[in-house]
Parts: sequence; C-alpha cells; structure tokens
Amino acid sequence: MGEEKFISPMRSIHMVPMDVIAGFEVRPGMYELNGAMAIPVGVNFTVHSFGATSCELLLFHREEEEPYAVLPFPKHYRIGNVYSMIVFGLNIQDFEYAYRLDGPYDASKGLLFDRNHVLLDIYAKAVTGQSQWGRPRKEGTFYKARVVKDDFEWGRERNPLIPMEDLIIYEMHVRGFTRHGSSGVEYPGTFAGLMEKIPYLKELGVNAVELMPIFEFDEMKDSRMVDGNQVVDYWGYNTVSFFAPNTSYTGTKEYNREGTELKKLIRALNENGIECFLDVVFNHTAEGNELGPCFSFKGFDNNIYYMLTPDGHYYNFSGCGNTLNCNHPIVQQMILECLRYWTTVYHVDGFRFDLASILGRNEDGSPMSKPPLLQSLAFDPILGDVKLIAEAWDAGGLYQVGSFPSWNRWAEWNGRYRDDLRSYLKGDYGMSHAAAERITGSLDMYGREGEGRGYNASVNFLNCHDGFTLWDMYCYNEKHNEANGWGNTDGAGDNRSWNCGVEGETDNEEILVLRRRLAKNAVTVLMLSRGTPMFLAGDEFLNTQFGNNNAYCQDNEISWLDWGLLEKNKDHFEFTKNVIRIRKEHDVVRKNSGRCSLGFPEVQIMEPDEGTKVLRVIYAGRNHEDTGDDIVCLAVNVFWEWQEFSLPGLPSYMQWQVEADTFGNYLPAGIPEGRLTEPVDHRVFMAPRSAMVLTVCSRKSNN
Repeated sequence: MGEEKFISPMRSIHMVPMDVIAGFEVRPGMYELNGAMAIPVGVNFTVHSFGATSCELLLFHREEEEPYAVLPFPKHYRIGNVYSMIVFGLNIQDFEYAYRLDGPYDASKGLLFDRNHVLLDIYAKAVTGQSQWGRPRKEGTFYKARVVKDDFEWGRERNPLIPMEDLIIYEMHVRGFTRHGSSGVEYPGTFAGLMEKIPYLKELGVNAVELMPIFEFDEMKDSRMVDGNQVVDYWGYNTVSFFAPNTSYTGTKEYNREGTELKKLIRALNENGIECFLDVVFNHTAEGNELGPCFSFKGFDNNIYYMLTPDGHYYNFSGCGNTLNCNHPIVQQMILECLRYWTTVYHVDGFRFDLASILGRNEDGSPMSKPPLLQSLAFDPILGDVKLIAEAWDAGGLYQVGSFPSWNRWAEWNGRYRDDLRSYLKGDYGMSHAAAERITGSLDMYGREGEGRGYNASVNFLNCHDGFTLWDMYCYNEKHNEANGWGNTDGAGDNRSWNCGVEGETDNEEILVLRRRLAKNAVTVLMLSRGTPMFLAGDEFLNTQFGNNNAYCQDNEISWLDWGLLEKNKDHFEFTKNVIRIRKEHDVVRKNSGRCSLGFPEVQIMEPDEGTKVLRVIYAGRNHEDTGDDIVCLAVNVFWEWQEFSLPGLPSYMQWQVEADTFGNYLPAGIPEGRLTEPVDHRVFMAPRSAMVLTVCSRKSNN
C-alpha cells in the first residue's frame, strides 16, 4: 500500500488506506492524540484502555440511536493499551460516534467491561444526547460525541494576565445570571446572555469572572418533584465530559462547532480587561456509585479512573457517590491534558478546583504530602500563566486551608477568612484579633513572601454559591432549604449569620436600615483586605435566595438573579462600585508599595481596647506613580454603641478624609459634622455597627 510516512495533525501529508472495515477505508492512526480529530483525509480516532480486550467504533447519523456502521479495531491497530484508527472519507457533519469495549467483568475487582455498554469518548470535545436544558434523555438513549472543527479566530489580543493582588473575582452561574425575565438580554441563561452584560461588569469594576461548572453535565440526572415543583441538578457539579462545553448554555445550535459561543464570550471578556476562570470538578463524575450508570469512565477502566475499596466499591470523599483516582498516572494525564486544552483552545485564564483536597489523596484515599498531580499542574509550562485556585477541603473531612500543597503556585479559597469575618461582622467583637489577621492577608497561615506563599495565596470571600447570599446573611439565623425536598437537613448549619431581630422578610424600616449597613460593612472589609477578593454575583444589589443556603437544585427564582433589585438597591450597588474603586486606586491596600515618608509601617493594626471597640487597619506606602505617600485606614465598629477613636497624627500640610462610610450622612445630636475634628486631635466619632475608609490627602486651603 506504499511507504508509511510520519503523520502530523498540523499539515496535510499524503496518506493511503491499508484496510477496509464495514465498507470504510482505514489505516492505523495517530496514537499520541487522544480523542477524535478531523484531518485532511478523514477522521482520526484514538482511545485507550488498560483492561479491555477489544474495542469497536460506532458511527451514528445525527440524533439516531442505532449505529449505521460498526468498525472493530483490528489487533494490529493497537499499540500497548492504545487503539487508533484513521477512517478515510468521513465528513464530521455526517456522524456522531461512541465506543463499545469488551473485557473481563468482575465487580469485586473493579472490572466492569460489558460489550453492551455504549461509551462516550472520555476525550470528546462535544457531547450530544442531552443538549436542551431541562429535557431528559429518552429511555434507551445514550451519550455520543461529535468531532469539533476548531478554526476560531482569536486575533492578536493576549490574555489580560492580571496579577493576583489586582484581581476582583465575581463568581456566577451562567444560566442563573441572565435567566430571569428582568435581565433584559436577547438570549437569557446562555453564554451569549452573559456577554451582553459585559458593560455592566465593567461599570461594577470586577476584572475576573469565575464561571460555575460549564463542562458538559446532565441537569436532569437526579430530577424529581418537590411539592409540585421540579428540582434538577442546577449547579452542574456532576461532570459528564471534562473536555466538552455544556451545549445547553448556548443561545444557538453549534453542530460541529461546539464551544464557539463560549470562545466569543471569553474573547470579549479579555478584550474588556476581564479574565475568565472556570470552576472545574475533577473530584467525581456523574456516573455515581454502584447504582449509577456506566456511560464512560466505568466502561473504559473503572478500576483506574475511580478510587475503589479492596472489594470493588467506591470511596466517596466527594459526597457524590464516587471519587476520581486523581493520582493514578492515567488520570493525571487526562486532567493535565484537559487543563492544557482549555488553556490553549479556549484561552481560559484560571481554574478553581472544586473539593481540591481530593486531588491530593493517594489511591487508597490517604492524604499525600507531595501529590504528583498538584505538583505537575504547578510546574506545567503551558499552565504557567493561569491561576490555580483550590477549594482546600473535601467531603471526607480533609481540611487544608493554609496548608494545601502549593509549591508557591496554588492559591486557596480562604474558608477561615469567611468564618472569622462573618463572626466578627455580626457583632462578635471578641473576634477582632482573628479578624485583623484575615484582613491583613492571613500571614499567620500563609507567611510573608520569601518565607511562605504570602497574601496572594488567599482568595478572600464572605459569600459564594455554596451558602447564604450577602443579603440573606443578615436576614436569616437559620437555613430554609425546604424547597430542596430533604426536610431542611441539607446545607451547612454553621452560617455565622444574624437576622437583625426578625427571621426573613420584614417591613420594619429600622431592621432594614441595619441590614443594609451590615451588608455595606461586609463589602467594605472584603475590598479593603489583603489577598484576592471574590464575591457572589448579585451581592452587589442584594440578591436573595430567600434563606436557601444550598440552592444546588433550584432552577427558578430562588437561584436566578432578579435584576429588578438593581434599581431597588441602587445605593448598595453604587457603594460597592465605590469601594472597588478605592481598592483599585490605592496600591497599598493590595500590596506593599514602598516606604511611607512619614515612617508609618506598611501595615499597622490597632485593635480594640478598653477605650474603644474600633478595629483599625492602616496601610501605608507610596502611590502608584511614586510621587507621594499613600495612606489608607479601614475602621470597623461592630459594637452597638457610638465609639470615638484616634487616627495617627499628620504633618500640617496633610489631612484625613472620608472615602466611604457605611453609616451614611445621618448624624445624631452632639456628633460633630463630618465626624472629623481636623487638624487638632484627629478624633473620629464612629456610628454603631459601621465601617469607614479614610485616606490621607493634602490639606485644603481655607482661602
């Protein structure tokens, strides 16, 4: 059949068939390229399995369940454990594909090979079978893959490459962000709908969005009815395919160009100076435990892809039925190739790893001191510019906040920041020391740069998808998850929230004023803390989930952002914009920026004492242009009475000024106008349960 030649996927080289199978001309393929890929003469298909004894390629016409062709891989098309075949003359628009594998079946040893199972390619770049949101797969149907043509034009713009300390991360659910009728977008609940909101994101001032799972998942997997309402797996933490975007998040069909709308979104975000992070779920899959389906990983190599007990059952450190065996070399290879793919093909700027402590467990479930997967991701050259952010705990009880294996590369969701500041801000003023540690970068956990990871390891947050919204944190003492159908037993019980005297909604204006002030306090402290701030979409206009702190299954008004609240709570939105501006304009808040000419330390903590209940954190250094001093004071009074405190003295040509004040302009009798008695004694009167930001400026002339 002619001399064999090296085949490059990047250029057309003359190739000739060697065999005919099921009427198709074929030849051995490119073994080093996992998945299916179009090449000039047809399509290359490559899969691997350690335990299988044979493999068949199934070709389907679009949306049909019976294959129109079955192509067994000849034995001489297998090298090692890899099957690879080029099928000549295939047009990617004419087919969908899947596999069948045969091999030993012994569940006690974790071997589940069954030739009757139709298997989705682990490396599939697009998945069909459940592409319309909320429409369950028909009985007897199964997942299939499509081959994707990747010719998207990115232009010459580079990713923003924003330093960690300069990031302001905005966590969102793609569907929930614009699904509500009040969003006003053309394609609600989609990547396109989100793209329409980019001007809004720019106005708000965020420069990174963190998308909750957008890998292909099946929201109908555990669909059920609760009190006449359908609940689904809305959040998407049940991955079907790690390499494929969720097709139900697109505004239009993208046959064989799946991912185009997502690429347009990421390109538009980057062009507007906003990075795009993905929340990735490498700790488990949608195949579940022994009772779950077998549609991909179980059928290819169940005892490799999952952590199994000695009798073949599934370890469940994820709380979702199974646990990926992340430190097996095969699974490491898959995860690394996946992240490289999203980095190079989709230009993703960072990844947040759900229940990341699982990624550091050995095959027997024990924690590892130097997990090879985490180390390989930390040093991988292609991932060198992307952010790696760990949720440094898992459902098996492993809690590694402050000690996650990092190689000075990994950052962490700082759960201790959330817990300590929530306690302090609701009035536990005895927590002031812990609060000061968190506000100034949690150096007790991460150490100073040169001695440890420094504050850039800390992603600070008070609210995220998992828990109360900011508004609900000050409206509810208890979770209210009855709509989830589990008798309110799901969701965290330790919320460190305060309802301000009334549980839930109220018309009491005094309570509403207090709740709004506490919400502003939280935003102020978050934005004036060292480390990287992250907040939940909708918190900038006080969105509510009506007390549900585990809205994972609520595809309705509980989870969707109500954009009508933007106008109702415009004051909070404008306040949030202002404190974001303050953070951006003052380098000293985010990082050490040189020596202040007045001799002030870079960070000074003035904790409450017998004379005042006010916590003060003062940052000092040089401004961005290095033309003058930059001094910022965050003052927080969580006590229920007015307080008076002192600010450091300044030269006669300088004065303190208020940049933000959560109490507003209301001044009771006896409190001096402006609350500053400059320039005599630098005394400040501070309202109960309030926060202030003060900066130093040149003294204004009296003339």
